[in-house]
Amino acid sequence: MFGDGEVKLRSLTDAAGIFRRSEREQVEDMLARIGVRFPQMFAAVYTGSLGETGNLRQFGFWLLNRGVFEDVPVEKPNEAGILIVIDPDSKAAGMSFGYLLDPFFEEEDTFDCLSRAHSYWLEGRYAEGLVKSLLRLEKLLRKRCQLAKRDPEKYERKVAMPVAVEDLVKKIRRGKPSAAIPVEQEVER
Repeated sequence: MFGDGEVKLRSLTDAAGIFRRSEREQVEDMLARIGVRFPQMFAAVYTGSLGETGNLRQFGFWLLNRGVFEDVPVEKPNEAGILIVIDPDSKAAGMSFGYLLDPFFEEEDTFDCLSRAHSYWLEGRYAEGLVKSLLRLEKLLRKRCQLAKRDPEKYERKVAMPVAVEDLVKKIRRGKPSAAIPVEQEVER
Protein backbone atom coordinates (compact mmCIF):
# COMPACT_ATOMS: atom_id res chain seq x y z
CA MET A 1 0.00 0.00 0.00
CA PHE A 2 2.83 2.43 0.86
CA GLY A 3 5.54 1.00 -1.38
CA ASP A 4 8.09 -1.76 -1.18
CA GLY A 5 11.40 0.12 -1.13
CA GLU A 6 13.49 1.26 1.78
CA VAL A 7 12.80 4.82 2.89
CA LYS A 8 15.47 7.28 4.04
CA LEU A 9 14.59 9.42 7.00
CA ARG A 10 16.02 10.81 10.23
CA SER A 11 15.01 10.01 13.78
CA LEU A 12 13.03 13.27 13.66
CA THR A 13 11.43 13.63 10.25
CA ASP A 14 9.10 16.63 10.28
CA ALA A 15 7.52 16.28 6.84
CA ALA A 16 4.46 18.20 8.07
CA GLY A 17 6.60 21.15 9.19
CA ILE A 18 4.96 21.45 12.61
CA PHE A 19 8.11 22.19 14.61
CA ARG A 20 10.12 25.41 14.82
CA ARG A 21 13.90 25.13 15.03
CA SER A 22 14.00 25.43 18.84
CA GLU A 23 11.20 22.88 19.16
CA ARG A 24 12.98 20.52 16.81
CA GLU A 25 16.11 20.77 18.95
CA GLN A 26 14.08 20.07 22.09
CA VAL A 27 12.56 16.92 20.55
CA GLU A 28 15.91 15.76 19.12
CA ASP A 29 17.48 16.18 22.57
CA MET A 30 14.78 14.01 24.10
CA LEU A 31 15.22 11.34 21.41
CA ALA A 32 18.98 11.38 22.01
CA ARG A 33 18.41 11.12 25.76
CA ILE A 34 16.38 7.94 25.26
CA GLY A 35 19.08 6.56 22.95
CA VAL A 36 21.78 7.19 25.56
CA ARG A 37 19.73 5.85 28.45
CA PHE A 38 18.78 2.71 26.48
CA PRO A 39 21.74 2.12 24.14
CA GLN A 40 20.31 -1.04 22.63
CA MET A 41 17.30 0.76 21.10
CA PHE A 42 16.18 4.05 19.55
CA ALA A 43 13.12 6.25 19.35
CA ALA A 44 12.03 8.21 16.28
CA VAL A 45 9.25 10.60 15.24
CA TYR A 46 7.63 11.14 11.85
CA THR A 47 5.12 13.92 11.16
CA GLY A 48 3.22 14.09 7.93
CA SER A 49 -0.18 14.02 6.32
CA LEU A 50 -1.28 10.55 5.27
CA GLY A 51 -4.37 11.76 3.48
CA GLU A 52 -6.48 8.87 2.30
CA THR A 53 -3.55 6.51 1.68
CA GLY A 54 -4.22 4.30 4.67
CA ASN A 55 -4.47 4.18 8.39
CA LEU A 56 -1.90 5.54 10.79
CA ARG A 57 -1.19 2.24 12.52
CA GLN A 58 -0.39 0.45 9.25
CA PHE A 59 1.75 3.35 8.08
CA GLY A 60 3.74 3.44 11.34
CA PHE A 61 4.36 -0.30 11.19
CA TRP A 62 5.39 -0.08 7.53
CA LEU A 63 7.67 2.91 8.11
CA LEU A 64 9.41 1.31 11.08
CA ASN A 65 10.05 -1.80 8.99
CA ARG A 66 11.07 0.02 5.79
CA GLY A 67 12.76 3.05 7.32
CA VAL A 68 16.49 3.61 7.05
CA PHE A 69 17.21 6.05 9.84
CA GLU A 70 20.34 7.86 8.67
CA ASP A 71 21.23 9.31 12.06
CA VAL A 72 20.77 6.08 14.04
CA PRO A 73 23.89 3.96 14.63
CA VAL A 74 23.95 0.80 12.54
CA GLU A 75 24.23 -1.29 15.71
CA LYS A 76 20.62 -0.38 16.54
CA PRO A 77 18.34 -2.37 14.23
CA ASN A 78 14.81 -1.22 13.41
CA GLU A 79 13.57 -4.23 15.36
CA ALA A 80 14.72 -2.31 18.47
CA GLY A 81 13.05 0.94 17.47
CA ILE A 82 10.02 2.89 18.62
CA LEU A 83 8.33 5.18 16.11
CA ILE A 84 5.75 7.84 16.87
CA VAL A 85 3.77 9.02 13.83
CA ILE A 86 1.78 12.26 13.99
CA ASP A 87 -0.67 13.31 11.28
CA PRO A 88 -1.63 16.90 12.17
CA ASP A 89 -4.25 17.11 9.41
CA SER A 90 -6.31 14.22 10.76
CA LYS A 91 -5.33 15.04 14.36
CA ALA A 92 -4.15 11.47 14.88
CA ALA A 93 -1.03 9.87 16.31
CA GLY A 94 0.25 6.35 16.72
CA MET A 95 3.17 4.49 18.20
CA SER A 96 4.83 1.42 16.70
CA PHE A 97 7.62 -0.62 18.21
CA GLY A 98 9.98 -3.21 16.78
CA TYR A 99 9.81 -6.96 17.24
CA LEU A 100 12.60 -7.02 19.82
CA LEU A 101 10.47 -4.86 22.11
CA ASP A 102 7.37 -7.08 21.92
CA PRO A 103 7.93 -8.64 25.36
CA PHE A 104 8.20 -5.19 26.96
CA PHE A 105 5.17 -3.37 25.53
CA GLU A 106 1.45 -3.83 25.44
CA GLU A 107 -1.26 -1.87 23.66
CA GLU A 108 -2.12 0.01 26.86
CA ASP A 109 1.48 1.27 27.07
CA THR A 110 1.31 3.03 23.72
CA PHE A 111 -2.02 4.59 24.71
CA ASP A 112 -0.55 5.69 28.05
CA CYS A 113 2.43 7.38 26.36
CA LEU A 114 0.40 9.11 23.64
CA SER A 115 -2.36 10.23 26.00
CA ARG A 116 0.21 12.39 27.83
CA ALA A 117 0.44 14.51 24.69
CA HIS A 118 -3.22 14.62 23.72
CA SER A 119 -4.23 17.95 25.26
CA TYR A 120 -1.06 19.65 23.97
CA TRP A 121 -1.60 18.36 20.45
CA LEU A 122 -5.21 19.54 20.38
CA GLU A 123 -3.87 23.05 21.00
CA GLY A 124 -1.19 22.69 18.30
CA ARG A 125 1.64 22.48 20.84
CA TYR A 126 3.22 19.45 19.23
CA ALA A 127 6.73 19.69 20.66
CA GLU A 128 5.52 20.06 24.26
CA GLY A 129 3.18 17.13 23.88
CA LEU A 130 5.81 15.00 22.24
CA VAL A 131 8.27 15.67 25.05
CA LYS A 132 5.61 14.67 27.62
CA SER A 133 4.96 11.49 25.66
CA LEU A 134 8.68 10.68 25.40
CA LEU A 135 9.18 11.33 29.11
CA ARG A 136 6.43 8.82 29.85
CA LEU A 137 8.04 6.36 27.43
CA GLU A 138 11.37 6.76 29.22
CA LYS A 139 9.76 6.15 32.61
CA LEU A 140 7.95 3.09 31.27
CA LEU A 141 11.17 1.69 29.80
CA ARG A 142 13.02 2.18 33.11
CA LYS A 143 10.25 0.33 34.93
CA ARG A 144 10.25 -2.56 32.45
CA CYS A 145 14.05 -2.85 32.69
CA GLN A 146 13.80 -3.18 36.46
CA LEU A 147 11.07 -5.80 36.13
CA ALA A 148 13.09 -7.71 33.53
CA LYS A 149 16.08 -7.82 35.89
CA ARG A 150 13.90 -9.40 38.59
CA ASP A 151 12.05 -11.83 36.31
CA PRO A 152 14.00 -12.29 33.04
CA GLU A 153 11.94 -15.27 31.87
CA LYS A 154 8.79 -13.17 31.74
CA TYR A 155 10.41 -10.81 29.24
CA GLU A 156 12.00 -13.35 26.92
CA ARG A 157 10.81 -13.43 23.36
CA LYS A 158 7.88 -15.80 22.92
CA VAL A 159 8.35 -16.25 19.17
CA ALA A 160 11.30 -16.77 16.88
CA MET A 161 13.39 -13.79 15.85
CA PRO A 162 12.32 -12.15 12.57
CA VAL A 163 14.50 -12.49 9.51
CA ALA A 164 17.40 -10.11 10.01
CA VAL A 165 17.75 -7.24 7.58
CA GLU A 166 20.63 -5.84 9.60
CA ASP A 167 23.20 -6.15 6.80
CA LEU A 168 20.94 -4.32 4.34
CA VAL A 169 20.22 -1.58 6.87
CA LYS A 170 23.93 -1.18 7.62
CA LYS A 171 24.73 -0.86 3.90
CA ILE A 172 22.00 1.70 3.31
CA ARG A 173 22.89 3.77 6.39
CA ARG A 174 26.49 3.81 5.23
CA GLY A 175 25.32 5.03 1.82
CA LYS A 176 26.23 1.93 -0.22
CA PRO A 177 23.10 1.18 -2.28
CA SER A 178 20.87 3.88 -3.67
CA ALA A 179 17.74 1.82 -3.08
CA ALA A 180 16.40 4.02 -0.32
CA ILE A 181 14.36 7.06 -1.27
CA PRO A 182 13.20 10.02 0.84
CA VAL A 183 10.02 9.27 2.79
CA GLU A 184 8.07 12.15 1.24
CA GLN A 185 8.47 10.63 -2.24
CA GLU A 186 7.56 7.13 -1.03
CA VAL A 187 4.35 8.25 0.70
CA GLU A 188 3.17 10.07 -2.44
CA ARG A 189 3.29 6.83 -4.47
